[in-house]
Amino acid sequence: MITGGRALIDDKRADAELIGNLFEQYDTGAFYDEMFVRAGRPRPHYRQLFRSLAELSVGELRSRRIAADRLFLNQGITFTVYQGDEGTERLFPFDLLPRVLSRRKWAFLEKGLEQRIRALNLFLHDVYHDQKILSQEVVPPELVLSARHYRPSFHGFPVPKGIYVHIVGTDLVRDQRGEYYVLEDNLRTPSGVSYVLANRQVMKWIFPEIFFNYGVRSVDSYCHDLLSNLRYVAPDRTSEPRVVLLTPGIYNSAYFEHTYLAKQMGVELVEGSDLFVDDGIVYMRTTRGAQRVDVIYRRIDDDFLDPLAFRPESNLGVPGLVQAYRAGNVSLANAIGTGVADDKAIYAYVPKIIKYYLDEEPIIPNVPTYLASDRSERSYILEHLDELVVKSVNESGGYGMLIGPHASSAEREEFRARIIAQPRNYIAQPTLALSRHPTFQDDHFAGRHLDLRPYILYGEQVRVIAGGLTRVALRPGSLVVNSSQGGGSKDTWVLANDFEETC
Repeated sequence: MITGGRALIDDKRADAELIGNLFEQYDTGAFYDEMFVRAGRPRPHYRQLFRSLAELSVGELRSRRIAADRLFLNQGITFTVYQGDEGTERLFPFDLLPRVLSRRKWAFLEKGLEQRIRALNLFLHDVYHDQKILSQEVVPPELVLSARHYRPSFHGFPVPKGIYVHIVGTDLVRDQRGEYYVLEDNLRTPSGVSYVLANRQVMKWIFPEIFFNYGVRSVDSYCHDLLSNLRYVAPDRTSEPRVVLLTPGIYNSAYFEHTYLAKQMGVELVEGSDLFVDDGIVYMRTTRGAQRVDVIYRRIDDDFLDPLAFRPESNLGVPGLVQAYRAGNVSLANAIGTGVADDKAIYAYVPKIIKYYLDEEPIIPNVPTYLASDRSERSYILEHLDELVVKSVNESGGYGMLIGPHASSAEREEFRARIIAQPRNYIAQPTLALSRHPTFQDDHFAGRHLDLRPYILYGEQVRVIAGGLTRVALRPGSLVVNSSQGGGSKDTWVLANDFEETC
């Protein structure tokens, strides 16, 4: 009884300890730390946050974390992890300590992201029209023509307003020096932006006294901007185009996002069975009768869009949709065939693509990448499997990947066999010492690796949401940030004021 009483007193003392004391014990390690130059010395753009947090107790932070979890739960902010043939719905892990980006650093990233999307859009137009970049072998023709998501049947098809990639999520990482690199592009059906918006709302509720005094740029216009972009590419028949969001349904891992975005934009969320095509025109079934649809923001991959054009067994799409699209009676975002540009083998050539179309050097560099389809590079990959990260060119979500230094001998041998059997399907990259950020681990702060996925909208102009989704590898030492692999997220604050950022 006495022992239990002492334990309770000790717990209360621990809860009363100020967070500032915990930061004194924080170990920045041998990695670039986003918040600290060294233990106890925050970077300039983090100083105000550091001072505000230092006045809180550990108990207060725990209480606010519990409140944040309840807010996420009450709003249904979840994701689905597939295990076998079933999906398990989980609360999206959220860390209360935000990632902060200075105004100067964000301006650099914004410029680099806009450069990248413009070049990739020009690349897609060229691939589906004149193919000059292929005839001049700036990019190997066989690499493009053999890509899983290349759609030769759409060669010569004029997409509305010449825009292929209306919504992009580009993954960025920082190395041990704090330099930014593009890790990969997501041009087909990029996900995660709903968590950016939800994280921001939760942070405003949980830390209003910190947030509103910090000069954080807003992300609230995203859904308005997205809807404006979608309407911009609508057929010219009407000044009030009807937009819908097409979802695979409730069992999709991103279904929460689909419902969230549709609600925020004020458009209908539909499944394939809610739409039909008559005489080359897409209609939506409603209680008031059939209503014509002008723009479809589709969250379904090409293969499942139309059983008459792609996979005949698909029950997710709309029979005749491709015919209506070809006739110019409906617009799709993103355009069919964009997946060829986020093939991870094509990614290796994006610096050359930027130089070819824009005559500019890449503002944000790629991570060095080895192609298993190249004989000499394949030999290097096979000889250094214990040092490299090997990725399947068409997988996402942390699947189809080998992290060599952390893999077993059996896992490395399995990937060796896969690479030899299908070299076109694999690339490899050096294992980066990804930057870390403090995360709250019940009673202390620990450094966890992270990345950043900004979202870019391409319509009448290019817009980059001020921040993006910071994903965190919550498992100690893990480099995999995907939620399906145990990762979580942080709110990302882009500051409106100038700070002298040290790197």
